[in-house]
Amino acid sequence: GYCAFYDECGRNPSVGESLLPPIVPCYNYSRARHLFSLQVCPILDNGESNTYACCSIRQLLSLEMSLTLSKAVLIRCPSCAENFAHLHCINTCSPNQSQTVKVTKVMNVTSNNITREAVVSYQAFLSTTFAYGSFQSCKNVRIPATGGFAIGTMCGRYGAKLCNPQHWYNFQGDSSNGLAPLDIDFQLIKEGDTEGLPNGVIPYNGRALKCNETTPSGGEVCSCQDCEESCPRMPPLSLPPGPFRLLGADGFLVISIVLLCLLMFAFIFYLFVAYLVRSQKRKDEEKGKGKKVTCADKNSLAAQAFLSSEFCHWGTLMATYPLTVLLLSAVVVAVFSAGLKSIELTTDPVELWSAPNSRARQEKDFHDKHFDPFFRTNQLILTAPDREGHIYDSLLFGLQNFSGLVSKDLIIELLQLQTQIQFWSEDLNRTASLKDVCFAPLNPSNPNLTDCAVNSLPQYFQNRTLTQASPFFFHYITDLRMSCMADYGAPVFSFLAVGGYEDDDFTNAEAFILTFSLNNYARDNPKYKVAMQWESEFLKIVQAYQKNPAANFTFAYMAERSLEDEINRTTAEDIPIFMISYAVIFVYISVALGEYSSWKRILVDSKFLVGLGGIMVVGCSVLASMGFYSWIGIPSSLVILQVVPFLVLAVGADNIFIFVLEYQRDVRKHGEKREEQIGRVLGNVAPSMLLCSLSESICFFLGALSTMPAVKTFALYAALAVLMDFLLQMTAFVALLSLDTRRQDNNRCELLCCVTVSTQRSTQRSNKPNEGFLLPLMRKYYAPVLLHRYTRFIVMVVFIFMFCGSLFLMFNVTVGLDQELAMPQGSYMLDYFQYLYKYFEVGVPVYFVTKKGFNFTSVEGMNGVCSSVGCDQFSLTQKIQYATNHPELSYLAIPANSWVDDFIDWLNPGSRCCRLYTFGENAGKFCPATSFLCLQKCVGTPADGVLRPKVEQFNRFLPDFLGNRPDLKCPKGGLGAYDKFVNLFFPVFLATRFMAYHTPLSNSQEFTAALLKARELAHNITMGMRKIPGTSPDFEVFPYTVTNVFYEQYLTIVPEGLFNISLCLMPTFIVCCLLLGLDLRSGLLNLFTIIMITVDTVGVMTLWGIDYNAVALINLVTAVGISVEFVSHMTRSFALSTKNTHVERAKEATANMGSAVFAGVAMTNLPGILVLAFAKAQLIQIFFFRLNLVITLLGMAHGLVFLPVLLSYFGMYFIAACLCMKPREIANKKTCICLCMEIINLTMYLNQKWDGGTENKQLCNISD
Repeated sequence: GYCAFYDECGRNPSVGESLLPPIVPCYNYSRARHLFSLQVCPILDNGESNTYACCSIRQLLSLEMSLTLSKAVLIRCPSCAENFAHLHCINTCSPNQSQTVKVTKVMNVTSNNITREAVVSYQAFLSTTFAYGSFQSCKNVRIPATGGFAIGTMCGRYGAKLCNPQHWYNFQGDSSNGLAPLDIDFQLIKEGDTEGLPNGVIPYNGRALKCNETTPSGGEVCSCQDCEESCPRMPPLSLPPGPFRLLGADGFLVISIVLLCLLMFAFIFYLFVAYLVRSQKRKDEEKGKGKKVTCADKNSLAAQAFLSSEFCHWGTLMATYPLTVLLLSAVVVAVFSAGLKSIELTTDPVELWSAPNSRARQEKDFHDKHFDPFFRTNQLILTAPDREGHIYDSLLFGLQNFSGLVSKDLIIELLQLQTQIQFWSEDLNRTASLKDVCFAPLNPSNPNLTDCAVNSLPQYFQNRTLTQASPFFFHYITDLRMSCMADYGAPVFSFLAVGGYEDDDFTNAEAFILTFSLNNYARDNPKYKVAMQWESEFLKIVQAYQKNPAANFTFAYMAERSLEDEINRTTAEDIPIFMISYAVIFVYISVALGEYSSWKRILVDSKFLVGLGGIMVVGCSVLASMGFYSWIGIPSSLVILQVVPFLVLAVGADNIFIFVLEYQRDVRKHGEKREEQIGRVLGNVAPSMLLCSLSESICFFLGALSTMPAVKTFALYAALAVLMDFLLQMTAFVALLSLDTRRQDNNRCELLCCVTVSTQRSTQRSNKPNEGFLLPLMRKYYAPVLLHRYTRFIVMVVFIFMFCGSLFLMFNVTVGLDQELAMPQGSYMLDYFQYLYKYFEVGVPVYFVTKKGFNFTSVEGMNGVCSSVGCDQFSLTQKIQYATNHPELSYLAIPANSWVDDFIDWLNPGSRCCRLYTFGENAGKFCPATSFLCLQKCVGTPADGVLRPKVEQFNRFLPDFLGNRPDLKCPKGGLGAYDKFVNLFFPVFLATRFMAYHTPLSNSQEFTAALLKARELAHNITMGMRKIPGTSPDFEVFPYTVTNVFYEQYLTIVPEGLFNISLCLMPTFIVCCLLLGLDLRSGLLNLFTIIMITVDTVGVMTLWGIDYNAVALINLVTAVGISVEFVSHMTRSFALSTKNTHVERAKEATANMGSAVFAGVAMTNLPGILVLAFAKAQLIQIFFFRLNLVITLLGMAHGLVFLPVLLSYFGMYFIAACLCMKPREIANKKTCICLCMEIINLTMYLNQKWDGGTENKQLCNISD
């Protein structure tokens, strides 16, 4: 055959700087020459005596050098690399070169003082079959370091998505690409199409290897990651489980309806049976049969008598020595509160919401121990919504639409904003800038400003100011003669530079993204303060820039410190709201506790100081609790400061009201001292106060078994605070009330104790109980209406329906806490989150971390991890690749990079990356690709084309790979990309990691699902790798994302919440039973009502859009405590009532105790809660205002409406069993008579006019 050109003539004068010398061939139409060997182009090698070619040895060497650079990114797929070399061997060396090539331009080139005609441009004719086949074999070859496609770096401005065979060959033939020494115009001709072909031209139609074929030189088929045809047949994907269904409908709805029907049937059936039983009772009574006193009755009466007696003695003692008691109480509180000097507030969200022994926390600690913590992110997302787009007539693309954002002046403005931040650092004692704290992957020890990892659009131009007047974009970097690498040496990913585009249409991007990455120093490192200061300056500058009317951008921003700063800021701003809330409660208590007989005695009869004392008791109990735990080193948190006082105030106010109102309703007996009256009143009410306080305290102590730090510490602080509140009420408050009664008896004014009022309280009024306004109202109107026969039935039906409906809603409550809710209204972070979800194209990085116990140096170990040729089809990186094929299920968007793959490619003798010095003092040592003096390869060419280094080679060259700075001659260098990915203590790999990217995640449900899927994938990888020989049985792979520690709780928060609430419910039942003398029925009714309140609360949460999370769980635990106040007092009051029928006793309990509960719990909580609606923090508005309002209203409805009706149907009584016995049955039951006498005295506060029959009055006056 004939040649179109032959040998080298010299440098191409039309090509400027390039990676390789642009040596061009001489124009020479002549016969092909004989060559002994064509190792570079084995496709043309026909043996020593039969090999002819149109290239010289010098051309072969230049071709080999050029192919070496291209193979560095293609060598992962041998058939692709071979097809790539195939084409250029045909163009350069084919013995029939003149048939496939037509020279279009020659120039005179002088070299070594010899001037010859050189070819600087030619046309190459290829069949579309060969061109398409070659392109198909290469289009899916990956670059592990970036997760992108190699074809994207070899298709110029088109990128991987728009690349096709013609674009691919056009780039290869473009002399401005830094590799091609001359221009080649590739003409792709369909088979059989001869129209327009020059005479004598035959388009080359060789056979292109498929990517799933072995190569003639022995290369293996390409891996699945680089070749879809090589992928195994995957089983059908299991779709996520659908909603729970029964009988073709929502399963939870069906269950709720069935439960509703069962409860209604059981209730109606009970009414029917109860009617029959009552009829039989009446017949028995007519026959003279009475009710027998059971052992349980005796136990209950004995328990009440004992508690009443003991508290009576205690109250009398406290009231007798009030000043001593107050002094001792103050000393105890002061001792406990002294611990506040060493209080620690936990503000770190990780410490607050993630348990130290949780899986995510352990994984984070492992990751941060073996690798640097994830860098600190500071980000700007900039838009220009008011800028109109424009059309640019591109020479290559034609008319192109550019968004208004993509313009020269905005990019220059962005660049100027990028370089403004400098400040004086006291810690460094000099002016500090970004370089002092930045993440510099390629020069971490002594970085310059250009070494800092700043990702932005100007990084495509190395942050240079451009002067081109026409619109431009980074597709045109080649024409601008600039590198596509960022200033700091790494590639700039489009999804980290721009956002708001579709289908890689970057020219229509709606947002610029500017990201500063800082080193995440430990908090005790001096540079941590410098980094925090830099972030403060960053926020100041962008906030000032945002206020500048001349600014062209509308943008959102954040710093790593922003989340914590904004939470702390809003907490400080909302403190006045809490103070107002407490003040409103204080004013209400002070006013509501007063006795107002006349305007002249208003300062005498008011209870301002008693109310203040009650508030102080609550405050002292909280301070004592906080001080005690500070003594023993349990840190507090802002949640505790906000919730615990509120909870203890609700509990404490209720007890105060019950005690004070009972005292006001009581009449002092003849000859009884005031101190004895106080003791007697305390004996009446203290068992009820003990019942509630003990239930709540044990409830919270059991809640401390939670694994969530915030819930655990809250429960501990609340438990001790409630307990201290009860103890101080039994001591300090009793003493305070005693002092107040002395003042009132002496007609002294409330605030001016030295001033007396001459107007005396009337004797008639002083001997008459002060029932106030609420008690008569509830006794005369509310209780009779509520407990009417038809009203009771309606109430039961309505509340059963509410319970079943709430149960259905509970199963549909949203689990999670979106991070926007942690921000106050108007926070700049809310704008940032909105921009983040709108414009970002990928989510957070996810690392698949391997622990020690895996042998990476063995062939089986490498094959079990890598994804290139010869690797296992189900290796670590292959499985991640399979997952990214279904991002809607796996939440993975970009495959993992792989240091193993790039290390193998780096070692490959086909590339220039790994070479050894051949002479000099460094002979035998690693030589970088930038040196031309290194001819010795690190490893030899494998016979089967699959390179796997030996153990010695692996261990020897891995450090060189990890320290090799990547460049265009060797893009596979590991410095920056992988040097922080391998933690090696020779010969043990302590930990390694492989980085992928999640899909964009916009709410806590997606973050939680992504975590769950990543763990499932990591477990599958772990099980597969454990089967590889030499792997330790405890070897593990786990996924790590910086957000895991926050969202892991939502994987277990439902069962953990059920566990915690169940633990809290147990003491409410047990304590109620014990303090009521093993009264199981009252305990069960008490428990059932509290369960209904809790279930209904969660149901209303669903309706009102309140998500279930750790903050909600804290409030639900609080709900159990507040429910005890609404329910337990009423249950005990009913159990001790002396009325004859269930309905009468329910009326009595509703009037007497219901009025105190309404005034003490409901009306104490509601004003304070309503004030919280004005808080700025969304967390306060949702989880403290809304949720506490729901808890209080539902507690009030169940405690004052449902519970009296429930007790009227199902309640049990004991006293009537004794009182209603016939006289002849009394003779042998002296003990019961005595107990009756004690209990009658005990229950006088419930029933001032005892309505028992004359016979029973005489009976209970019988002495022993």
